[in-house]
Amino acid sequence: MAAPQWVIELHSHTHYSHDSLTRLEDLHAIVQTHNIDKLAITDHNVVDAALELARLYPIWVIPGVEVMTTEGELLGWYIKGEVPVGRSPEETIAALREQGALIGVAHPFDRYRRGAWKPEVLARIVDQVDVIEVFNARCLRDEDNAKALAFAREQNKLMAAGSDAHTRREYGRGLMNLPPFSNNAEGLRRALQSATFEGQRSSWDVHISSTYAKWVKRFVPSLRPKR
Repeated sequence: MAAPQWVIELHSHTHYSHDSLTRLEDLHAIVQTHNIDKLAITDHNVVDAALELARLYPIWVIPGVEVMTTEGELLGWYIKGEVPVGRSPEETIAALREQGALIGVAHPFDRYRRGAWKPEVLARIVDQVDVIEVFNARCLRDEDNAKALAFAREQNKLMAAGSDAHTRREYGRGLMNLPPFSNNAEGLRRALQSATFEGQRSSWDVHISSTYAKWVKRFVPSLRPKR
């Protein structure tokens, strides 16, 4: 009999991100729809929703963040508090390490993403991070994900896949299959050593949904999260 596996979503956003309208109250139905055992909330530069949901639902929510540095975006899993924004990659990594977080590089080679990484900068920090995101469902080109996968293998780094969901229909498009693990960063690190993933790219129009979310929040204050 095969060993039990968990289905994990490691990269997702809620309406606490500036470019998402996914409400917190919708998340439980989303994880049930996709049979997700653990959901990482990785909002852009804010940790409020992730920390609160992890406190309320510690069994199925992983508190995380997608934080912008001066050079690109990093993912942190099992964070414990605010993470400074707009610092150098090295400073951001140090801040995440202080919290005991597991650290990943988000969509490193996505040619259209503001938060992608220059090769020389990625080479500079690769030994300081734990994980490379090798599949991101929001990447428009398969080649960019393939390049990330090749880089992770070359560097012998742990690999992650993520839906990078900003809208409800995107959840479940980049999922990890992992053995059950202790509910902490070290447990996730060990589980990723034997993980597999399945992914399907989202359609290009999900980026229009994010642009719409930015604009509607600007003009409808009630849609902005209360912090």
